[in-house]
Amino acid sequence: MTEPIETREPLVAPDDTFNRELVANVHPDGWRNPRPGGRYNLVVVGAGTAGLVTAAGAASLGARVALVERHLMGGDCLNYGCVPSKAVIRASRAAHEARHAAEFGVESNRPVAVNFARVMERMRRLRAGISEHDSAARMAGLGVDVFLGSARFTGKDTVEVAGETLRFSRAVIATGARAAVLDVPGLAEAGFLTNETVFSLTAAPRRLLVVGGGPIGCELAQAFRRLGSDVTLLTDVERLLPREEAEAAEILARRFAEEGIGVVTSVRLRQVESAGGERVVTYDRQGAAERVATDAILLCVGRAANVEGLGLEAAGVRYSSNGAEVDDRLRTSNPRIYAAGDVCSPYKFTHAADAMARIVIQNTLFFGRKKASGLVIPWCTYTDPEIARVGLDPEEARRRGHEVATFAVPLADVDRAVLDGQTEGFARVHIEKKSGRILGATLVSAHAGETIGEVVLAMTQGLGIGALRETIHPYPTQAEALKRAADLSLRSRLTPGRKAMLSRFLSWRR
Repeated sequence: MTEPIETREPLVAPDDTFNRELVANVHPDGWRNPRPGGRYNLVVVGAGTAGLVTAAGAASLGARVALVERHLMGGDCLNYGCVPSKAVIRASRAAHEARHAAEFGVESNRPVAVNFARVMERMRRLRAGISEHDSAARMAGLGVDVFLGSARFTGKDTVEVAGETLRFSRAVIATGARAAVLDVPGLAEAGFLTNETVFSLTAAPRRLLVVGGGPIGCELAQAFRRLGSDVTLLTDVERLLPREEAEAAEILARRFAEEGIGVVTSVRLRQVESAGGERVVTYDRQGAAERVATDAILLCVGRAANVEGLGLEAAGVRYSSNGAEVDDRLRTSNPRIYAAGDVCSPYKFTHAADAMARIVIQNTLFFGRKKASGLVIPWCTYTDPEIARVGLDPEEARRRGHEVATFAVPLADVDRAVLDGQTEGFARVHIEKKSGRILGATLVSAHAGETIGEVVLAMTQGLGIGALRETIHPYPTQAEALKRAADLSLRSRLTPGRKAMLSRFLSWRR
């Protein structure tokens, strides 16, 4: 064993019981790196989702594996992303439901009060409990050599960490991505939050300015508004969620207006000034300068791949500002080294990192030829309502030469949505007109993230829309909207001529 790794400062804030439990799992003070001996089958750099899945999977198959992490195991998902954000979103939804309980006949004589400190404490408690799954001790128990420290490639088949050299037959770069920032005069001096710092808050800002109208910005804007902050969202494009279908984004924009979230589109930030704890942001919109005052600024303007300081030049790995360059089998320009997850993928999602890691395991250890292009990757924005999507939208499909037919069912026509009081939304499925092959789908509903998996399964297995039509759902569920959309596809094939022919046949059968 080498000398123990010392943690001199808290790695997450605030320094409480739950965060100390988190750090004890994912970056334990006094951890002793093992002594490397011989060549590893696989050295994995980065212990986020892609790295953890790769290391654990390879070790379970008998490979000799080393896993290197410089900061917190679990990566963004556990520490700054999926886990804390969904805990906070759930609390905000509870507050919203309590305020609207009278609509269901449930009345209270007292106004709803949000204890923001307790909301964040609950998040930290749940995150700490989940962190055991991503812990250094668990990975070591699976047979993985866990090294805490900064990794740097020193050659085509060597990595240096904490003064030790690890030799490998294959390596995987899984260093993930970080929050991107903006170069705006005065912004750094005024101070700002990102997803890496916002979950350290113990008091809600009275006024919050969210910069960015993508999934993270929309999710946190709605959550903080429901938890009591006055929220304004600025985006440099024409609408919220520009990657989603326009009607889905319009539904969310209406909901934001109903909940009192100010949305300003097509802006360019000019400067930020601060005085007495207040930040004043000046931005250009339609050729004119406008200003907004706020107590806190939350940047949600995308992700930047973590490729700096890794010695990729020494390893012969090409990279750019978009991350490590890989082929369809996730192999870099050095055939010994692969990459997976946010560091190389345009799909910066935990589930995409997991899927890519499984490809890497096969291709590095077993001469596999699995391709990332074969993955069917859905995504979901966890606002209320949720917006989930997979595959192509009609415009993209037509650009690729498909003849598209779209079948949509509004949630107002779905019994369970009516009973739940959640009728704002739809299920929309796009198919190849002749073959019935599913090209993509968009769902807008309270449970869209759970429901989209049914479409993903059909697409992954090469099943047409008929598979959705033949799937039996318990009644009543909101997922029944998919079956209803598939029914519409069948009816669309019943042309007047076919209907007349069926009528004659049935008449003959009488």
